[in-house]
Amino acid sequence: MLTLPAMLVSMDLTVLHLAVPAISMDLGPSSSQLLWIVDIYGFVIAGFLITMGTLGDRIGRRRLLLIGAAGFGAASVLAAFSVSAEMLIAARALLGVSGATLAPSTVALIRNMFHDPRQRTRAISIWFMSFMTGSAIGPLVGGVLLEFFWWGAAFLIGVPVMLLLLLVGPSVLPEYRDTAPSRLDLPSTMIALAAVFSGMYGLKKAAESGLSTWSVLAMAVGVLGCVLFVRRQRTAANPLIDISLFRRRTVGISLLALTIGAIAIGGVGYLTSQYLQLVLDLTPFEAGLWTVPPLLAGIVTTMVAPALMKRVRQASVIAGGMVLAALGLAVLALLEDSGEELVIVIGALVFLFGGLMPVLALGVDIVVGAAPPERTGAASAISETTQELGIALGIALLGSCATFVYRRGMDDVLLHSGERPEVVEAARSTLGGAKGVAGELPADVLAAAGQAFADGVRVAAALSSVMLVIGAAVAAVALRRTPAEPAAEENRVESPAKH
Repeated sequence: MLTLPAMLVSMDLTVLHLAVPAISMDLGPSSSQLLWIVDIYGFVIAGFLITMGTLGDRIGRRRLLLIGAAGFGAASVLAAFSVSAEMLIAARALLGVSGATLAPSTVALIRNMFHDPRQRTRAISIWFMSFMTGSAIGPLVGGVLLEFFWWGAAFLIGVPVMLLLLLVGPSVLPEYRDTAPSRLDLPSTMIALAAVFSGMYGLKKAAESGLSTWSVLAMAVGVLGCVLFVRRQRTAANPLIDISLFRRRTVGISLLALTIGAIAIGGVGYLTSQYLQLVLDLTPFEAGLWTVPPLLAGIVTTMVAPALMKRVRQASVIAGGMVLAALGLAVLALLEDSGEELVIVIGALVFLFGGLMPVLALGVDIVVGAAPPERTGAASAISETTQELGIALGIALLGSCATFVYRRGMDDVLLHSGERPEVVEAARSTLGGAKGVAGELPADVLAAAGQAFADGVRVAAALSSVMLVIGAAVAAVALRRTPAEPAAEENRVESPAKH
């Protein structure tokens, strides 16, 4: 019951990847709106996760889990029947608010149910595999549904899962809460949300229309908001984030690895899902099937990681996984029209998932294990925030980068094309838009659009590879003295709340 909501929350991060072309043709969003449709869910989750983790510590983690399940089901129905880009963006934001209640509650309950460090590590690995499995099978599930239904069906799969949780959860899940909870720091939540959305708005506007006064100002507001948030956490009586956790080197490096890994998986996964359909002309179902090998590779390496940790230092596991993923993306960055594009893309994703999934699972366990039992809701929210924000940042950063490259490539092609202005703008906005007006574009313009998008994927893969190599180097140096297996902590039992 605890893995089901985790799987569904992460699935909603990627289930729309293969639906992007269908949404582009149906709702006609701009390139900026399309990015918001895909990643506003992750940004809202990231903005509310820590608050919801603290709220679960106060009111009860099972109670918050069930409240979130009801809200998630209702928001899923609203998203499925959206009739405009703006409505879908709003529905995805509501899904994010509800989703933020689910992930920290599930991890916190696991932490309270398993007090032995080895059992906890194995339980969190299982939970994390379900979380990453949801993210990985999202495109597959979306592809299967798109083969038979409209894009909105991708949201309706969450409704029966949440109904099952509401019916069975109260009888099989224990309730835990902090007996002396701290007050919620709502101003910090607002500052965090403002910082994230301002920064991402500026970045996306810059990618869509070039640097302008407004885009630079928005990004500056985002940076300022991050600074204010950190300062408030240091001085507030009841901060959202326990800054003392970051004084532990293993926690800080683990969060860095979580962020970089999630950026790579989120951004590259988003772009390659479109590449498989729009450039290689696979159906949604075929593209979804090709996501299975990377998923299996990640599951295998995640299952092997706990046994490996008994013999190998944390630094070697984290750095090695990041280097493995970087090698795969380096190959993707050299992608050319050789007739073997499909093999190269899937091979790169196998290295990406196989290298990073055990790294991310280890990072979650380190962060949660470092917190006292009464603060595990907030601690698990920190690790989840890092991943959700990383995935959303990956889509925003790497998606904006690819959009910038695509638009620059199409500007030269469309400058003297002689097509109607609305056709030119659709083709210049997104590759899905170009496919939508394919009947009014010359064949050479369509071919150029596919090439421009492929160029964007290559640049994004190269940037991700560089980030992973830097992250691996930092982890290898900073954690070089960390033992192969963390020292066993004392069993700290927290009394279950009275019903």
